[in-house]
Amino acid sequence: MVTRRSVLAGALAAVGGAGLASLLPVSRGEAGQTTKFPFVRTEAEWRDLLTPAQYRVLREHGTERAGTSPLDKIYDPGTYTCAGCGQALFSSETKFDSRTGWPSFYAPLDGAIGTSVDKSFFMERTEVHCANCGGHLGHVFEDGPPPTGLRYCMNGVAMKFVPA
Repeated sequence: MVTRRSVLAGALAAVGGAGLASLLPVSRGEAGQTTKFPFVRTEAEWRDLLTPAQYRVLREHGTERAGTSPLDKIYDPGTYTCAGCGQALFSSETKFDSRTGWPSFYAPLDGAIGTSVDKSFFMERTEVHCANCGGHLGHVFEDGPPPTGLRYCMNGVAMKFVPA
């Protein structure tokens, strides 16, 4: 059974107790710091690989408009992967209808994501990134369903669905 404690404990174990933020690219004003990821591209390569909408979300921390992603309404068996690098992120088994207009999940796959603090828009939120390429995926909130109580609210444009 997946619980909020097991998800967080697994993520902390994956980074050796250094904290979830150690998996992520430094963003929003933390100049001079860098994080290495297994999947690396130059900005020119990212622009060639991604659509403009994907680039805006994955590389510039943008957000797609609510209700615009076809992935929000897909509930078939399969896996949601990073649109930037192909890393498996979420199983369809953890997807639920949050009625927010974005694809939502209550747990990621083990080792698939990392988080960091997002202090944009005059608030503090937990930002979710792909652990493989550092691409921005969305945010996680503590108002999700059992068994974790978490809602990973993801930008559909940042992911691809691979049917089972």
